[in-house]
Amino acid sequence: MTTARTPGHGPLSGVRVVELAGIGPGPFAAMLLADLGADVVRVDRPGGPGLAIDPAYDITNRSKRSVVVDLKATGGPEQVLDLAARADILVEGYRPGVAERLGVGPDACHARNPRLVYGRMTGWGQDGPLAQRAGHDIAYIAPTGTLGMIGRPDEPPAVPANLLGDYAGGSLYLVVGVLAALHHARATGTGQVVDAAIVDGTAHLSTMIHGMLAADGWQDRRGANLLDGGCPYYGTYETADGRYMAVGALEPQFYAEFLALLGIGDRAAARKDVARWGELREEVAARFKSRTRDEWTAVFDGTDACVAPVLSLREAPHHPHLAARGTFTDHGGITQPAPAPRFSATPTSVRTGPARPGADTADVARDWDVPGLLPSSRNPQ
Repeated sequence: MTTARTPGHGPLSGVRVVELAGIGPGPFAAMLLADLGADVVRVDRPGGPGLAIDPAYDITNRSKRSVVVDLKATGGPEQVLDLAARADILVEGYRPGVAERLGVGPDACHARNPRLVYGRMTGWGQDGPLAQRAGHDIAYIAPTGTLGMIGRPDEPPAVPANLLGDYAGGSLYLVVGVLAALHHARATGTGQVVDAAIVDGTAHLSTMIHGMLAADGWQDRRGANLLDGGCPYYGTYETADGRYMAVGALEPQFYAEFLALLGIGDRAAARKDVARWGELREEVAARFKSRTRDEWTAVFDGTDACVAPVLSLREAPHHPHLAARGTFTDHGGITQPAPAPRFSATPTSVRTGPARPGADTADVARDWDVPGLLPSSRNPQ
């Protein structure tokens, strides 16, 4: 298998993507496009993006190729525009206006390639009072109402790593957006700008909850609802060895099986009696504390009680179901999530390890017919 070229299997094979290097949701979105088979060229900046991780372990750069371009140097913007002229999609994650000041904004790119889909990844969006403010995942999800939903009612909101904002509300919405715009561009010949803001995507994720709120089926406070830990048969419980089990026995038949296997089958009537939820939670907690996580896993194995062990990151790849499906894969000595979702006709795979900054310049210059990337072209003797 060659390691120089990223094009290969996947439904996006043949699609060319330019990624202007950044950190967080932009690189993850570009990784997902690469996972799906796109030829992703990451334009790294001299000195790196400022993320304190060895590039050899930054698997969000897997299946990509890298060139290094100094956008502040003479000729730097032209190199990116040469790539954009041959690309289907460009992804950038600068603050609003930065790409324009660097000479690689949407107008400059569309002047070279009217069909280009220009994807913009930010926290606050391209406009609005906070558009120019710095931020990170937690600050973006806080105003949307979603952060305030998570956690126990008597404790501060729980921090969901940076999964909810950066990757769910950000990266995934950017990918949906650029692929929808690519479909439009191929049908009409006209590209466009996709403004993917983490605040927009994260708010959108809570659509069902807003419907329940409007129908008086959701209380606007933490730990008081069916799906936020307020319900005793939808939550997590500590076991005898200090580990945890997760319970999601919502439907009556699953709830009944859960209670029977837990050994408190006589508490069936408490399911709809909110006034008894506190008492039920205490009984469930006491039962789970009587055995270890692995013992309870064995009790619920093969049942429809909707109970599962809470595993750590290192434990997860060894879960029997995930191992059987190949949910995780090993590539280059790194265990990592395999590409998702799965396709029957165009299967995906991790094609190469993390791109090293600038390591693929010659190959990209040849394959994309952009000789200006080569040092000899930039500095003729």
